[in-house]
Amino acid sequence: MLAPTARTVHRHLDVDGVRVFYRESLPDRPDAPVLLLLHGFPSGSHQFRALIDTLGSQYRLIAPDHAGFGHTEAPDGFTYTFDRLADITEGFVQGLGLDRFVMYVFDFGAPIGFRVAERHPEWIAGLVVQNGNAYEEGLSDMALTLIGLTPETPGADDTIDGVLTLDGTRSQYETGVADPGLIAPDGWTLDQHFLDLPGRKQAQRSLILDYRSNFERYPDWQAWLRRHTPPTLITWGRNDPFFTEPGARAYLRDLPDAELHLLDTGHFALETHLSQVAALIADFLDRAWK
Repeated sequence: MLAPTARTVHRHLDVDGVRVFYRESLPDRPDAPVLLLLHGFPSGSHQFRALIDTLGSQYRLIAPDHAGFGHTEAPDGFTYTFDRLADITEGFVQGLGLDRFVMYVFDFGAPIGFRVAERHPEWIAGLVVQNGNAYEEGLSDMALTLIGLTPETPGADDTIDGVLTLDGTRSQYETGVADPGLIAPDGWTLDQHFLDLPGRKQAQRSLILDYRSNFERYPDWQAWLRRHTPPTLITWGRNDPFFTEPGARAYLRDLPDAELHLLDTGHFALETHLSQVAALIADFLDRAWK
């Protein structure tokens, strides 16, 4: 018997001048737990398509594209900082009328999501952390090099632009993966399509140069975790070239009851371990929502 396929809608919501694109599953039950999916760099909500299809008939999964990514349309002059992306995410949640959800944070989605959580701890029923770093020891040498860039650093734009090429995007998907043949090329080619749109590379340069603002707030987010102790599931690709395994283990200092699963894969764990991660999330949602 075939497994049920989720019904998914694709819509836009206007938030403070930004036309936010999002995907939302329509579960079979009206009281289904809600999972807000916050994507990372250089991707978009499309990275969650398979997860939405797998879990969306039982749970309400909502995945927006951040400003500067995917199908979301930001006005000319938009300021690309993590504070502003958090503002838009906060407005998006309010626009949908959400008042409680489990939040999935990945890569750039983590600093966006933790800002939202600081502002509205009452919204957070739990966390799913997938290679979403909040600890200094989770930063690889490659990540530290990018974080160390400033507009005054000689060659900063050239260094960043090297990451924004097709080869750079593809490497983020394949590095640390035992069998790259398991990864369909659709993800990195679609990411590159959006990166090559007018204005998008400049948006990404701005965000990468602003990443140091996240590093500076790590202690605040760690304190938030200790204070609020949200139920937390950690599923982490242990071969991630940016956010390393010690960053996953570090969460246990502040959340000793968190559930940690280290996966033998790279940055985009859903590309190679979808069924395993989906099963872990389904079990976690049922427990955390209660």
